[in-house]
Amino acid sequence: MKHETIEKNVGLLLLLMIFAVSIGGLTQIVPLFFQDVTNKPVEGMKPYTALQLEGRDLYIREGCVGCHSQMIRPFRAETERYGHYSVAGESVWYHPFLWGSKRTGPDLARVGARYSDDWHRAHLYNPRNVVPESKMPAYPWLVANALDSSHTETKLRAMRTLGVPYTDEDIAGATESLKGKSEMDALVAYLQVLGTAIKSKR
Repeated sequence: MKHETIEKNVGLLLLLMIFAVSIGGLTQIVPLFFQDVTNKPVEGMKPYTALQLEGRDLYIREGCVGCHSQMIRPFRAETERYGHYSVAGESVWYHPFLWGSKRTGPDLARVGARYSDDWHRAHLYNPRNVVPESKMPAYPWLVANALDSSHTETKLRAMRTLGVPYTDEDIAGATESLKGKSEMDALVAYLQVLGTAIKSKR
């Protein structure tokens, strides 16, 4: 069969493209479903608390994922700056994945426990208070806004159906644990847990 025949026949070209992609998927993607390294959480990893889970949703709502990635690639330039490269076992309970693809701001995969809670609060309230050259917008409303916990139990149940090991006690006590918390508390709690399952080697 000549190339010209394939290129002029759109249906045949499409069929052959699907075939080629299918072969690639079978050989590269399918085996990953059966490897422990991609399906089991890293040792010592714990599910997000109710506060951290709400913080993750605020991270999404405020568009943080648009400027910050959460995926450290195994390159020297990245591991020296951010810490240990990201591994699949850290992401098995992430729904959705927040790896991102743009770095207007730094990668946050290992930001947990790197700065104090007060630093994060000051940075989120007005980034230029701690980083004068920052382009990040300020989020002062997070301090004043009370955390909405009306859907927290539903979120935990949904995460459990996706394989996250939440217990009945975790779900039952979720709403109570969020009383008196602000959106700032939740977002800081989320940031402080990022990447802490693997000790950063810098």
